[in-house]
Amino acid sequence: MRQFDLAPLYRSTVGFDRLFSALDQFVTSDAAPTYPPYNIERTAENAYRITLAVAGFTDQDLSIETRENALTVKGERKAEAKQAEFLHQGIAARGFERRFQLADHVQVTGAVLENGLLHVDLVREIPEAKKPRQIQIASGSRPHSIEGSVQQAA
Repeated sequence: MRQFDLAPLYRSTVGFDRLFSALDQFVTSDAAPTYPPYNIERTAENAYRITLAVAGFTDQDLSIETRENALTVKGERKAEAKQAEFLHQGIAARGFERRFQLADHVQVTGAVLENGLLHVDLVREIPEAKKPRQIQIASGSRPHSIEGSVQQAA
């Protein structure tokens, strides 16, 4: 796989370091975990759902944590008192930890475990200050203030 040098982007931008770190981590990750399988779907304009196939896990075996812009789902099955003798074991029973990078303002709203699928619902809530707003344009010959001073028309 090719290696990309992100150093020029670090030198010429401010405030994008988390984005570049995530991109660098994505490009350099050798073997991304494949267990458990998952889907990511858009359920509305600003709503998403991550579905993980967690057959054999109960809600007590699973934990979901958000920290900064990362969602971590962990699964660890409790040790059973009696170990069965398997002739074939195709259902994975191993523990896992799956991480997802979340965009700014994406929040987890809930999680449901049903039929061996863990559904984690997310929504992007853009703060009022970040939403687009209309600016009124004044007309007429009123003076306009520039940096706190009044500029007179000639």
